[in-house]
Amino acid sequence: MLRRAFLLLIMIGGIGLVVWSGVQNLHHRRLEAQRRADQAVIVRAPEPDPSASPLLGKPAPDFTLVDLKGKKVSLKDFKGHPLLLNFWGTYCDPCKIEMPWLEEFQKKYSSQGFEVVGVTYDAEVGRDKIAASTRQLGVTYPILLSDSDAEKAYLSDSEVLPMSFYVDRSGKIVQVTAGLGGKDQLEAMVKKTIAAND
Repeated sequence: MLRRAFLLLIMIGGIGLVVWSGVQNLHHRRLEAQRRADQAVIVRAPEPDPSASPLLGKPAPDFTLVDLKGKKVSLKDFKGHPLLLNFWGTYCDPCKIEMPWLEEFQKKYSSQGFEVVGVTYDAEVGRDKIAASTRQLGVTYPILLSDSDAEKAYLSDSEVLPMSFYVDRSGKIVQVTAGLGGKDQLEAMVKKTIAAND
């Protein structure tokens, strides 16, 4: 009887050990997969080639859109300022990585007239969800609700997000980026946009 109890105890201990090691192995594999996914997002090459944008070198198409408070905002309101016009979506993870950088750049270069304007591609989710998302990211620059005219003018058939248009003081698009780039690369483009008409 004592021998059976001892064997049963060893079997239970063995099963427990197998289960524990399986859980640890699964946890480790999930962490490794997440680490690889995070790296893949950051180093992923932007698609499509933004240098092929038909808007590059042309005046930025005008628009009038509504912000999160219901106020109408036009591109003309930013005339004379170097501007980064950033199309993003609440579902877009690369956008959520990039937006705090854009907030930082707006604060850092505001003394040089630089401004950032976000245009949400998924306005249909509603102002409350969009406002909550931007608050969570620490974004204070203006967020506008896109419409079909603005999307057609800027994005045409592309649905790659984030999509950014760098507009110089004269209102001309001097650079376009599609997808997530590196922070240093984005800051270099901000500086180039600010210096374009100096």
